[in-house]
Amino acid sequence: MITLTPSISFDWGGHATDVGLSNLSNNFLYASAVVLVLAMMSFAADLATYPGRMARAEQREAEAAEKSAAVSAGSSSGGTAVLERTAEGTGAIPEKRQWAGIGMSLSWLGFLLVAACVVLRSASVGRPPLGNMYEFAIVGAFFVMGAFLGWSLRRDVRSLGIFVVGPTVLTEMLAGLVFYTDASQLLPSLKNYWLSIHVTVAILSVAFFTIAFSTTILYFVQKWREDIKDTKYKFMDAVPGSEVMDRTTYGLLIIAFPLWTFTVIAGAIWAQKAWGNYWGWDPKEVWSLVIWVVYAAYLHARATAGWGGKKAAYIALAGFGCVLFNFCVVNIFIVGMHSYSGM
Repeated sequence: MITLTPSISFDWGGHATDVGLSNLSNNFLYASAVVLVLAMMSFAADLATYPGRMARAEQREAEAAEKSAAVSAGSSSGGTAVLERTAEGTGAIPEKRQWAGIGMSLSWLGFLLVAACVVLRSASVGRPPLGNMYEFAIVGAFFVMGAFLGWSLRRDVRSLGIFVVGPTVLTEMLAGLVFYTDASQLLPSLKNYWLSIHVTVAILSVAFFTIAFSTTILYFVQKWREDIKDTKYKFMDAVPGSEVMDRTTYGLLIIAFPLWTFTVIAGAIWAQKAWGNYWGWDPKEVWSLVIWVVYAAYLHARATAGWGGKKAAYIALAGFGCVLFNFCVVNIFIVGMHSYSGM
C-alpha cells in the first residue's frame, strides 16, 4: 500500500530523512518491475508470432504476384491502365506488430515509473541517489531503459526488447529484494561533488556494458543457428543475424569504454582529495582497472588484429563478467576503502 503521509527519521549525522517519500519511491520501483514484466511478455508474444506473420506475408506476396501476372496477360486487350495502377503495390504488405507496439508502450511506462522512483529517493534524502548498492541499481535500471528507448527513436529495436528489458527487471528485483537499504544520509567521505560526477558516469557506462552483454549473447545464439542451419527456432529470425549483433556490440562498447575511462580517472582524482593519494590499490580500484584492461583488449584486438566474431565476443563476455564481479562481489564481500554497499 502506498504511504502518502511523510514521516521523519534521523540517521548517520542526524540529518532528516523523509521516510514517506522513500516508501513512495519503493512503490514506484515495484510498479516499474510489474510493468516491465508485462513488457517482456508482450515482446515474447511478438517473437512467438513472427513465423506466422512471415507465412502470411509470403502468401500475400504470392497472391499479389499472381494478380500482377494476370493483369499483365490482359494488358494487350486494353488493361494497360490497370497494370500501371497495380504494379507499384505488388510487394508484400507487412502486418502491424501489435504485441511489439504494446511492449514498447509498456517499456516507456516502466521507464517513467523507475524515473519517479529515482527522483523520489533523491528527494527523500536531499542528495543524489548514489550512496549505496540499492541506489546504484535503481539508477542503473533507469539508465539501461533510457539508453534502449533513446536507441528505439533512431532504429527499430523492438525485436531486442525482451533481451534488454529482461536484465532491467532482474536488476530492479535484486534492488528491491537483495540490495535494498533504508533511505539514509551519506557517510562523511562521500559528501563531495565528485560523487555525482564519478558514480553517475560509472553507472551510465555499466548500462551500455549491460546492453552490449545482451547483444553478445544474441550474437552467439544467432551464430549457432546459422552454423547448424536452424529451422526449429524460427521465431529468432525476427532478431538480426550474428554479423549485425557483432557490429552492434562493437558500437555499444565504443561508447561505453571512454565513459569507463573517465570513471577511473575521476575516481583517482576524488581519491586524492579524499585520501591524499590518487591510487591505493584498493580492491575496487583494482577491479575497475581490470575492467578497463579487458575492454581495452577487446577494442584493441578488433582495431589492430582484425578480431571479430567469436574471439572478440569471448573477450566482451569476460569484460562483463568482471563488471558483475566488481558490483556484486567486491562491493559486498571484500572489505576496502570503497565499502559503501549499505548492506
